[in-house]
Formats: sequence, structure tokens, C-alpha cells
Amino acid sequence: MFRYRLFTVLVLLVPAVCHAQAQVELPPGVDYPRVNVGTGYQVDESWPAGKSAYPWKAMPGIAIDAEGLIWTVNRGEMPVQVYSPDGKLVTQWGKDYFISPHQIKIGRGGAVWVVDSHAHAVYKFTREGDKLLTIGIPGQPGDDDTHLKMPTDVIESPSGDLFISDGYRNNRVVHCNARGRFIRTWGELGVEPGQFSLPHAIDMDSRGRIYVADRNNCRVQVFSQRGKFLAEWKNLCMPWTVRVTSKDEVYVCGASPSQWRSDDVQLGIPPKDQVVLKLDTTGRLLSWWHFPSGPDEVDMGVKPGELSWVHGLAVDAEGNLYLGDIMGQRAQRFLLTK
Repeated sequence: MFRYRLFTVLVLLVPAVCHAQAQVELPPGVDYPRVNVGTGYQVDESWPAGKSAYPWKAMPGIAIDAEGLIWTVNRGEMPVQVYSPDGKLVTQWGKDYFISPHQIKIGRGGAVWVVDSHAHAVYKFTREGDKLLTIGIPGQPGDDDTHLKMPTDVIESPSGDLFISDGYRNNRVVHCNARGRFIRTWGELGVEPGQFSLPHAIDMDSRGRIYVADRNNCRVQVFSQRGKFLAEWKNLCMPWTVRVTSKDEVYVCGASPSQWRSDDVQLGIPPKDQVVLKLDTTGRLLSWWHFPSGPDEVDMGVKPGELSWVHGLAVDAEGNLYLGDIMGQRAQRFLLTK
């Protein structure tokens, strides 16, 4: 039996907060974006049904493969843990593989990509955990065409090209071929279009356009695969992760924009709230969900449905959300309600 908690839906350009089944009156003659009024999420407290014997730690990455299996990566003793949609543990691996895994992605043919920010490397694995490829030189940070410096995420194109958000220090996107050889890079530290301040996640739509979560600049930037700047979506949120579904729905998780403080290195630590946005590929906001924030320490008693530094994000074919927390040290499933 599922137990649920209902979350609030915030609707763009409507001054009131809209709860499930709310009716919204829009002024006549105004071309408002169409939004999902009356739609929210409920936490599924029964998922996962069976956990690993290795406890979760910070949960930075979640991905869903073509079979619907949910791949999670955490910073505990057994980093990669895979669950079925009904929450059963299917497989696990990665013990002693990583220093600080940051994201996980499923590539062509079901290959598994893991980005290790503190190793300054991106790894390609088989589904069973056999290493196939390493990009960057583990343990050696740098900014040339053989090194990475605290990379954050990777996306593999249908042709096999790779795009890496590189990341906490280099403030660039690295484009590699399928063998991991550098082709080009673009970006530098700054606030102008095409510049970055902590490119924290990266993904691609069906037309091959690249979406970068430019975290400290509180925007998502859109590029061609050759690095041509196409668009920026500013001030919607401080994005920690961006993911594009097979339907070209762009999901972003993070927090509301924050002001810089004198001691900030990363903006919004701790984040002042926890939000998930759904947009189309033009940047039009379709839905905006606000989730209750949990405590910054898991020992303080994180409740089901609370998010504490949401970082991992995946969306299944039914629109259900899988969200991973850094401080909450867990993955949760949120069921879409209509």
C-alpha cells in the first residue's frame, strides 16, 4: 500500500499559489503559456522495496535505462545500485572505483557513464561494471586537451560524441569523440552568453542541442554541438541538474535564485528551497513544483517527501520523478498525480 504526501504546484504568471484541482482565472486577451494546473506529485514511501546492505550516502545521480531500471550513484561504500520500477535491488557495483561520483548517465547500447569530480575523470562502464573508457587522467587536474578539472556531468550523442561539463574549476564544455579524444572546448568564467560559472549538468534534446545548467549564474544555456550559443533561460532557478526526456521535456531541479554572499564559493549553499521545473525546448515554463525542505543533516530526521540539497534527477515514461539528495542521502520516487 502506497502512502503519499501531496506537493504544491506553483504556476508561472499567476499570482496565487495553486493547489491540486485549483481553478485559475486568466485575464482576457493575454497570451499566457499553458501550464499544468492541478497537477502535482506524491511521495511513494514504499519505494524502494528492498535496499542494499551497503547504506546510501550523498546521492548525486539517478538515471533510467531503456528497460525502465533506475540506476543510482551514491558516495557510500557501494556507489552504483540499480533498482527495478517496483523497487527491488537488481544489481550493484563500484566498490573502491571512485573518489566522489557526481553523476550517472546511460549511453548508447546501455553503456553506463559515471563522472567522478574529485578524480577529474569520466568513466564508461558495461552494465556489469567493467571499465571500457576513461576520459581525463585520474588524479591529475588540468585545463588542456587531455585533462579535466572537477567535471560534473556528461552526455553521449546518438553518433557517440561526448559532451562534458567541466565544471567546478574549468568552467567549460569539453567535446570528445567516441574514443574520448578532445575535439573542442568552449566557455570560460563569466556572466556573458557562452560563459559559465560552475556548469553543473549537461543534457541533449532530440535535435542535438546541448543544455547546460549554469549553476552560479542561475540560468540554463543552450548550444549547438559546435559550441554556438543559441539561448539562455535566466532567473528561473539556480539549476543543479538539467535533464531532457525523450519527449523533449526539459526538467531542472535546484533552488530559487540567491544573492551572492561575501563568503560564497558556490552560490546558494545551503539552498533556500527545493524546486523542480518543467520547460519546453524554447524555455517556456510549463510547471513549477515546490517541495518541502528537509534538514541539512540526515541524523536530524529527514521525513519522507522532504528534499535536502536535491541533486539527482530522472523522469520515467509515466512522468514520475526520481530525486536524489546530497544531505538527505537517499533517492525517492514521486508519483505524478492528475
